Amino acid sequence: MGGLLAFAGPLITVGVLGALAVGLFALTNLEIGLWGTIAISALLPFAALPIKIVVTPTFLDLALAGVLGVYLLQWMSGQRRRLTLTPAHAPLALLMLLAVLSFVAGIPNGPLTTSLMRHFAELLLNMALVFILVDYIDSQTKLNRLVGVVIVCGVAAAAVGIGLYFLPEELSERALSALRIFNYPSGGVLRYIEDNPENAQRAIATSVDPNVLGGLLAIIGGLLAPQLLAPHPTLKARWLTYLGFGVVLVCIVLTFSRGAMTALGVALVVIALARYRRTLVFLPVIALVLLLLPATQDYVAHFIEGLQGQDLATQMRLGEYKDAAILISRYPLGVGFSGAPEIDIYLGVSSAYLIIAEEMGLTGLAAFLLVVGVIFGWSAARRKQVYADEWLTPLWLGAHAGLVAALAIGVVDHYFFNLDFQHASALFWIFAGLCLAATRLAGEPRPSPLA
Repeated sequence: MGGLLAFAGPLITVGVLGALAVGLFALTNLEIGLWGTIAISALLPFAALPIKIVVTPTFLDLALAGVLGVYLLQWMSGQRRRLTLTPAHAPLALLMLLAVLSFVAGIPNGPLTTSLMRHFAELLLNMALVFILVDYIDSQTKLNRLVGVVIVCGVAAAAVGIGLYFLPEELSERALSALRIFNYPSGGVLRYIEDNPENAQRAIATSVDPNVLGGLLAIIGGLLAPQLLAPHPTLKARWLTYLGFGVVLVCIVLTFSRGAMTALGVALVVIALARYRRTLVFLPVIALVLLLLPATQDYVAHFIEGLQGQDLATQMRLGEYKDAAILISRYPLGVGFSGAPEIDIYLGVSSAYLIIAEEMGLTGLAAFLLVVGVIFGWSAARRKQVYADEWLTPLWLGAHAGLVAALAIGVVDHYFFNLDFQHASALFWIFAGLCLAATRLAGEPRPSPLA
């Protein structure tokens, strides 16, 4: 403590001691580690230790390492003796194997840095979360608690985004720059449409990028939406559920993320078609209100510009798609994660599906789509058992709606399968794990709500 105070100062000392206390507490319970992983992914996604240990580990690295460590220790100590499997486990293992093969095959295409190796290990660890979640969530009580933590953390991120948006810009800039001690950027952190301060500001909360925040809120909105009609909402008080959904919706609008808003719309339509078809009549009304509100006119104009391909961001995306098609046509088996092997092509595109095809080839993309297809196919096969349980239905629908939102965003953005956005990848696979866990619980005996 004396050394920390002398060399790092009181703020970092308190932060380190607090992190150690939380870490030790997480080692006593796997679920606490999962809560920490979810909270960091939503609220401090890019935070890293202020000290370097060969590399600078992020808070999320430490949380994931703790979750994996506790899980493995449970096997070693005999607390776990049987791995819970689902139909998606084999395709997911195949996807992880193909990712490793692609990484090794692509090493000659670029420098093999410690940062690249760390990011790739994070990707594999994120995928491994599916195995851990399915194995851990053996009751609706655990599923309900984890869904509640995701909702609370997502709504908190939206509230932070709204608060920082409406604060004076100088104060917001100073508040966000204070996170520089955790390796966040400082100075010029506020974002605007087309990065032009003359245009409208975009909400970013602590996600650095407004599109990344919009993606987070879209999947949280999908998770929350079935709770609005649930007879037993996870947040207990129904007014809290409506308030939370309203906060998420307002913040999505303030991010000016067209992809996120479209993805949330797709998720709501899927929920309505799957279970609540009578609500389909309300969706056009909600869309019309958003179109006509004076406060949303800048957003509507921005959306129309995107549809017409008039703004710079859309034009850049179209150029990226063309370049990605050239790379994939030359290297249908992928180029790995290090870089492109030719100087006239580059690795990176604003589409999760295209970036998977660039890095892992069409085979990797097919394996990814197989994983997703098996998740939804198994869910569809057991939907009758799900609908027979009014407690499980909103949890099951919300998890799938969140995953649908993430998949929709993947058409026009890349961060759910980008090595530089570890938290977004973690959230994607967490939702995949929640979907599988909820489907597995369908039809299994459950204690009464009173118990």
